[in-house]
Amino acid sequence: MKLTFWSTKTKERRATVLAGLILLQGLCALFFIGDVVEDFRLDGHLDDPHLLLESVAAVALVGGVAFLMLELRGLLSRMSDMQTGLDIASGHLAEVIETFFDEWKLTAAERDVAIMILKGLDNDTIAQMRKTAAGTVRAQATSVYAKSATDGRAQFISLFMEELMAGKMGPVDAEVAHATGQNDDSLPPGHPHSSKS
Repeated sequence: MKLTFWSTKTKERRATVLAGLILLQGLCALFFIGDVVEDFRLDGHLDDPHLLLESVAAVALVGGVAFLMLELRGLLSRMSDMQTGLDIASGHLAEVIETFFDEWKLTAAERDVAIMILKGLDNDTIAQMRKTAAGTVRAQATSVYAKSATDGRAQFISLFMEELMAGKMGPVDAEVAHATGQNDDSLPPGHPHSSKS
């Protein structure tokens, strides 16, 4: 999650720098265009090397502004696509969690404990947050692991990470994976797409 946050911040910074460069280059282009127009108005000849050089610089700056605007537009589009992907992944993970919890028939207390386990909290912290005894939380966590057919915290968390990293594992994709013998044999019992009971 930290890598995604860093990447987003970097892209935002890059977009800001590009916008600043576009503004600066646009001002330079306006200056050169104004200078070329003024020199042409006073001299009336395009054969002067100074006027020709300023004209080429003005055209290059305008071309640079156009290129940077296209680059900025592309960068903003990629940032928007990335945010959309993150929103979809977040929503997909929430759906996966709810599906698993429903299939495992977790109680409300077990669901709370399971969510906190997924957030990386230890049993003592969960007990403090829920204002219960650490032993109660341990018992609920053990029940969650048993119902999910996992051996402990690491395997429990890996179920959700596997599902999220597997890509779009909707009903059609799950049927194709099952029919071709992919994925379902590598999944532990209790996983919604596992063939093991």
